[in-house]
Amino acid sequence: MGMTRNIRVRTGLIGLLGGSFLLTGCMGPTYGTGKSAGEQLVEDVGNAVMVQPDNEEAKNIRYQPRGGLVVPKDQTALTTPQDSVSGKNNPGWLESPEDMRQRLRAEADENSGDVNYRSPLANQGTTNRKLSASEQTAAYREARRLEMGAYSDKRRYLSDPPLDYRRLPEEAQADLGEPEKTKERRRKKEAKAAKQGGSSWWPF
Repeated sequence: MGMTRNIRVRTGLIGLLGGSFLLTGCMGPTYGTGKSAGEQLVEDVGNAVMVQPDNEEAKNIRYQPRGGLVVPKDQTALTTPQDSVSGKNNPGWLESPEDMRQRLRAEADENSGDVNYRSPLANQGTTNRKLSASEQTAAYREARRLEMGAYSDKRRYLSDPPLDYRRLPEEAQADLGEPEKTKERRRKKEAKAAKQGGSSWWPF
């Protein structure tokens, strides 16, 4: 009696599990393929395991063998490969400023004992004429003006803003306001008057 009851309970449990699996397979999402996730998984695994494709068109393809290499008759007279034109060994390659500066420095070190040798680096941007005191002062002020960015005639560096941004509007040029010297004199006069007026009542 007890054994028959156990068999019935086990059979019922197996039936419930099987029904739940069937309902899950039928009612599960199909993701637009018309097949449940389990069916699609089994099909994908089966296609991956298959060695030969199931496509008839793929079976009817006839692959042609690749042609052999074309070898010249006289292999001893082959053309020498051309040297790379993008290398530094190319005589037509432009010398960079860093390389030129390094070459001139090495050349100056080699000719350091020669009194007649003058390096191109020393002559760069200079003249043999000695500048006067006024010319030296003007050159120094021009260099300082360029260093501080106090110029508006043209753009000298990529970081400079456009000239239109550095130009004052016409209304601002017409009315520049009160000069700073006048403001400073007025402040000193007002401070002196306030000091005298405030200390007039002090007995000491």
